[in-house]
Amino acid sequence: MLKGKKIVLGITGSIAAYKACYIIRGLIKRGAEVQVVITPAGKEFITPITLSALTQKPVISEFFSQRDGTWNSHVTLGLWADAMLIAPCTASTLGKMANGIADNMLITTYLSMKAPVFIAPAMDLDMYAHPSTQQNIKRLESFGNHFVEPQSGFLASGLEGKGRMEEPDNIVKVLEDYFSGVGQQSKEHFNDISQDLKGKHVMITAGPTYEKIDPVRFIGNYSSGKMGFALAEECARRGAFVTLIAGPVTLNTKSEKIKRIDVESCEEMHEAAIKEFEFSDVAILCAAVADFRPATIANHKIKREKDNLVISLQPTHDIAAELGRRKTERQRLIGFALETNDENTNAISKLKRKNLDFIVLNSLRNKGTCFGTDENKISIISAEGHKDFPKKQKEAVATDIISELVSIM
Repeated sequence: MLKGKKIVLGITGSIAAYKACYIIRGLIKRGAEVQVVITPAGKEFITPITLSALTQKPVISEFFSQRDGTWNSHVTLGLWADAMLIAPCTASTLGKMANGIADNMLITTYLSMKAPVFIAPAMDLDMYAHPSTQQNIKRLESFGNHFVEPQSGFLASGLEGKGRMEEPDNIVKVLEDYFSGVGQQSKEHFNDISQDLKGKHVMITAGPTYEKIDPVRFIGNYSSGKMGFALAEECARRGAFVTLIAGPVTLNTKSEKIKRIDVESCEEMHEAAIKEFEFSDVAILCAAVADFRPATIANHKIKREKDNLVISLQPTHDIAAELGRRKTERQRLIGFALETNDENTNAISKLKRKNLDFIVLNSLRNKGTCFGTDENKISIISAEGHKDFPKKQKEAVATDIISELVSIM
């Protein structure tokens, strides 16, 4: 799917610059045409001769290629390319891109680029985790740039495993998937939908959690994750950058704007949610998190005995309550309540106790909704009132919920 595509590859001053050779080889093998633009610092790590030999094109580094007035046009490059990939991208270059500091050929090319831009950061983890770097990443994401990072695919803003540049084969695959339409919406469809969450970071939890009893057994529930995944896709369609923290489910995401973090237990979901919430504008807690877990986990399969087996349980983390305590004025926190009785009373109590902006209520008494189904019937409860909705497909329910969210942003 890269055949005939024109790719500008930006290389910056990182020890990972040598991996650019493998990126070039992968792109050309798939039929792409590659033009390298390298920063002066980048040339300290890899020679233009090596890059030129691979691309069969002169490497561009300076504004003027000769002293006779011949110059390299960043505007022409911006119009020529089908995509720009910056790999590796240092913290310094991230900062310049985020703030429009056009002091080298790579940054001027980036600022002139009409095509999608993909960024593969490469730096020390401490540099990556620094608030200034994180702010630059968020700013660049809000401009519509695509971040490609280990264990994340597109648009990652969490810190787990970050800093190291993604492997060349994976970077090439991201571009290949983009041009083949995997996770990419058509421009016509994209323009038809509202972009009222553009630039916002939304964290969503989805699916069940499994709490281990022994190596082969667990305490869990019937959640399929369908509602949470539908919410993630709806937020992405509206322009948000989505972090989806998913329990053990069999679903796949579609949008390139969704970064997925897979977890199993409440402990793992709690840890991921705390990390991601700091960088989020909105958190939607749709997961069916276990309220209790075994006090001890057997390190071997428990055998059947004559006597009854007694399992002592202890409470798990209350993720909603913890995020409610941490919530700032700029953040919105949405919860879910699945009830079997006294639905409204229980939901209103949860809304107040956990400092939620609104809560989505559904009931197991509504047959054909909730766990494992494609439909849902909800009520949205907030301090301002109570709204009931008819039974709908979960994709349509997601639209209702996110429209309510937008109304309070």
